[in-house]
Amino acid sequence: MDIVVPAEFRYLYEVSDKRPITKIPSPILREKCPPVARVNTRIKNIGENMVRMMREANGIGLAAPQVGIRERIVVISPDDRPIVLINPEITEFSEEKVVAQEGCLSLPGLYGDVERSEFVVIKGLDKRGREVEFEMEGLAARIAQHEVDHLDGILFIDKADPATLHWETPPSEMDDR
Repeated sequence: MDIVVPAEFRYLYEVSDKRPITKIPSPILREKCPPVARVNTRIKNIGENMVRMMREANGIGLAAPQVGIRERIVVISPDDRPIVLINPEITEFSEEKVVAQEGCLSLPGLYGDVERSEFVVIKGLDKRGREVEFEMEGLAARIAQHEVDHLDGILFIDKADPATLHWETPPSEMDDR
């Protein structure tokens, strides 16, 4: 039996060089994503492909809008064990805040200092549709907050100290990544 893949998702099944990371000024990066209604094979495949795309881009996190998909799916990967979360929600933020430099695959070469909670509790669904919850601290907590922000159309530049924003490589000198 052949599976029919909707046209808008076909690129997820093609070789990785045909699935670019969505970059500014794409409007999808500023849209609030609706929740995933049902975890099925399509959603599982999107999650798996997002992990692959994130790794190929040398990232540590990725949100569905960054691959052109308006659904609440993120990958959090501070180490070699990526976590795919569907409909993630941060339910607890520590009062302790930490300022650290952030960047984003959708804003290549741009960095700035962002204040975030040191510890969070995040819940959502795994690729099988089971409820999961994680306590995250440090880099993992920062990635979780950054990626969940993407699902609400918020970019790190919206939270960064404007005085710290800087280009590692000016856009005029970048190749088309």
